[in-house]
Amino acid sequence: MITITIIILTSLISYQAFRDHGLADRLIFQPAVVRDGEWFRLLSYGLLHADVMHLLFNMFTFYLFGSYIETIFKLHMGPKVGTLAFLLLYIGGLFFSILPTYFKEKNNYYYKGLGASGAVSAVVFAYILINPMNFMGIMFIPIMLPAFLFGFLFVFISIYLEKKEVGGINHSAHITGGLFGLTFTAVIFLAVSNVNLLLEFVYKVQIRSIGDLFHFGF
Repeated sequence: MITITIIILTSLISYQAFRDHGLADRLIFQPAVVRDGEWFRLLSYGLLHADVMHLLFNMFTFYLFGSYIETIFKLHMGPKVGTLAFLLLYIGGLFFSILPTYFKEKNNYYYKGLGASGAVSAVVFAYILINPMNFMGIMFIPIMLPAFLFGFLFVFISIYLEKKEVGGINHSAHITGGLFGLTFTAVIFLAVSNVNLLLEFVYKVQIRSIGDLFHFGF
């Protein structure tokens, strides 16, 4: 299973980089160094994490959603194409999520970034597109929302936090990764399986909303 392979590889390299700062320096995202030719850092940064909790949070989230999305991709596209599409979803999430930061900071030799959050966001938003009415929650907050509302709230909060530059977290990567996940999943399903996920998304949200109206007697 590709999800498990990515988790194992990321965990091993992240753990080794906790102990070997030279390895971390060779893989971490540095926009100015990328500009100077080390383009591999647009992907390799996703193999690193700030600490154990950062690693555990990203990999646990990826496991929950990635294992499901990988299965759905293979079910609709076949094992080979589905596996390739899932890999492109994850790798594309890493690449595209960091591009806004690259263009913003490409002359800044002091800026560094790491973590697989952009790719994880791509997978989570692929799940939201496919299952908009499934309920999702935020860790440690006892509130459950339909997935599509969770997605809107996540983007809104991320935009706010990015403007405020809160917590030293690259919130723009979360937004861009999520938007890539939505777009890629919609396009690949339409191209390979002739399934229009955008229409299904609207249909599922409308049907559930109408059902709730009848349930409450409006």
